[in-house]
Amino acid sequence: MSDAWIIDACRTPRGIGKVGKGALAEIHPQQLGATVLKALKERNDIKTEEVDDIIWGTSSQKGPQSGDLGRMAALDAGYDVRSSAMTLDRFCGSGITSVNIAAANIMSGMEDMTIAGGTEMMSLFGSMNKGGSPFMDNGNKRLRHERPQPHQGVCADAIATLENIPREALDELALVSQQRADAAIKGGHFDKGLVPVYHEDGTLALDKEEFPRPQTTMEGLSSLAPSFEAIADFELDEEGTTFRKLVLAKYPDLKINHVHHAGNSSGVVDGAAALLLASPEYAKANGMKPRARIVAMCNMGDSPTLMLNAPVPAAKKVLAKANMKIEDIDLFEINEAFSVVTEKFIRDLDLDREKVNVNGGAMALGHPIGATGSILVGTMLDELERQDKQFGLVTMCAAGGMAPAVIIERMN
Repeated sequence: MSDAWIIDACRTPRGIGKVGKGALAEIHPQQLGATVLKALKERNDIKTEEVDDIIWGTSSQKGPQSGDLGRMAALDAGYDVRSSAMTLDRFCGSGITSVNIAAANIMSGMEDMTIAGGTEMMSLFGSMNKGGSPFMDNGNKRLRHERPQPHQGVCADAIATLENIPREALDELALVSQQRADAAIKGGHFDKGLVPVYHEDGTLALDKEEFPRPQTTMEGLSSLAPSFEAIADFELDEEGTTFRKLVLAKYPDLKINHVHHAGNSSGVVDGAAALLLASPEYAKANGMKPRARIVAMCNMGDSPTLMLNAPVPAAKKVLAKANMKIEDIDLFEINEAFSVVTEKFIRDLDLDREKVNVNGGAMALGHPIGATGSILVGTMLDELERQDKQFGLVTMCAAGGMAPAVIIERMN
């Protein structure tokens, strides 16, 4: 089986995901995807007619984000028509899954050069989801009864309650995320992979992170009201179904302690990212220098009712596939969908906190759902190089109770 080499990675800045407030909110999602595809082409002098496939992650495939966004973004980027593309949805895990599939196609020997990535314009969510079902099951009442799936924020609060993780610990982690993100931005840790976004008329739309709040303090975090208590009890249909009742269907004695809020949950943002992968043979023949290789990858499912707990078993699974131990990993990226996801990950695996999300995470920088996984792989790549480290593990929770994972090894 062939290796899959990562040649390059880039991403846009993340803009606040709100129409009228975010710098990227007026950009078409195809154009946002085209921005990173153009950057990969120009940075690496890609022969786009030789790109075997583009694997793209977009979770909400509605409205402007529908219609195989990966293919439309490639056409918008001026890629040769022979460079095919597909778009997938593994909810929040889409961006890691796109990398894993692109790598697997190379490792199988079926393809030589692929691109992985993702786009999510969360500023579009309000207009795209009007009239839609509030349930993950999209109205399948039988599935709702058998596999209840609440709102993710309610799940986060339920997990924190079950694990006896206090709000203070979650707020402390949120503060660290802001502090690390601020230090990383000021230290230029993201500069290698960051590409600016321009409007159609050529004027600059955004060239820096828009979401971080470096002024955050523990006092400020402690003053924020919980975000998901009212949502938990809102009646969603004529039968009086609530998200709390969906949790209680599986955990009838649980009294949920609502501890998550805007400060210790992931930010709503717009963004896109892309990675260039190639086989060793193709890379050598075309003068491409590898930055990393894919060591192992996996997918994992867990409880759809708690929804956010699959990253720990995913990490264990991908380590087993790589025949590695937790001690072999130099750095970890675990998406901060909610503070409890990262806190539980650190506690369950007994990790050194100085190795986890060292440049901050989604609580500070935001979580453009379908793109985040690809962003994290690129962030990991840059940080392994910056610190002169060897192995990095990236994973994240996804709706439905899933988690993809990947281990990469720095090569230069």
